[in-house]
Amino acid sequence: MGLSDENALRMARLLHHRKAALKQGDPIVPPITASATYHLPHVQAGGQFYGRNGNPTWDAVEAQLSLLEEAEVASFPSGMAAIAAALFSTLKAGDRLVIPADGYYVTRVLSQGFLKPLGVEVQLLPTASYGTADFAGAAVVYLETPSNPGLDVVDIAAVSARAHAAGAKVIADNTTMTPLLQQPLDLGCDLVVAADTKAPAGHSDVLFGHVAGRDAALMARVRDWRRMSGAIPGPFEAFLVHRGIGTLEVRLERMCASAATVAGRLAVHPAVRVLRYPGLACDPSHWAVGSQMANGGFLIGFELANAGVAEGFLARCPLIEQSTSFGGTHSAAERRARWGDAVPEGFIRLSVGVEPVEVLWAAIDAALRR
Repeated sequence: MGLSDENALRMARLLHHRKAALKQGDPIVPPITASATYHLPHVQAGGQFYGRNGNPTWDAVEAQLSLLEEAEVASFPSGMAAIAAALFSTLKAGDRLVIPADGYYVTRVLSQGFLKPLGVEVQLLPTASYGTADFAGAAVVYLETPSNPGLDVVDIAAVSARAHAAGAKVIADNTTMTPLLQQPLDLGCDLVVAADTKAPAGHSDVLFGHVAGRDAALMARVRDWRRMSGAIPGPFEAFLVHRGIGTLEVRLERMCASAATVAGRLAVHPAVRVLRYPGLACDPSHWAVGSQMANGGFLIGFELANAGVAEGFLARCPLIEQSTSFGGTHSAAERRARWGDAVPEGFIRLSVGVEPVEVLWAAIDAALRR
């Protein structure tokens, strides 16, 4: 993956973020604090006071994420809870929201099914059109780059500058890249949302999300939304995410390197019709690699002849799990059209895991050739 010096320092500090506060005999690993209530003889004396407001195990994982984002972080029980918090904290009746027409479909469902009936105008815009769109009158410009599942990208800095000039706030979904591969806050975004269910936790055993931002007033509103709505993470989930983040960098290094190898071979495979991977020089999104993105990531999109061929491939390949998430230690893929994404029926989103790459490729190639 080739961490920058800055990211290498962030990761090293993350691994030792508890050291300064440890006393003799304290556990190195943060304990799971399973308590809804705390000793509270004096209301204004500081410390934890109720489980909906805070938890020491949340504090530990938020400290990790804050180091990665270089920003204040509020954690949530899922990526969608984080997205909802960011949107409900920045929008009101009469506002216009711009969201990707080709991004994560649940964001569209939330916006059209719940925000629109409350008086928010929802404008769907293809990711590729963000670069030339007129944001006049928008209150929030929400972007996802690379888009899920098509892997189109936008120039985050340019879009942020134009959106701010129009008076809009900018929210970026950075789930596909993580803070180690892309830093939207550095490029002008007001808030970042992410599903830490994916690569940060990394083991497909917990739902989690976060919102990050550098505007204290805006983040206070996000935290108020969490407290009032009750969209709070559990201490057991926070513990699992804290543990997972500790190996994020080493997992990403293997996953991204393997994805680049697999994508290069899929690009010339006779069974593959169209392939998208930003790490390949021929990909329309490649311009962003080395500038706003550290590398091409671990997600690959490719098209097989039709739905039957795609489903047959997924069923035959013993080293690809058929599941609807990404970023785990195991490679996983699915035919995205079954969820209603505007992609060809034979389109597959592949998340490359940490399997030895030659063994993984042999399994993929064999399944494609059968």
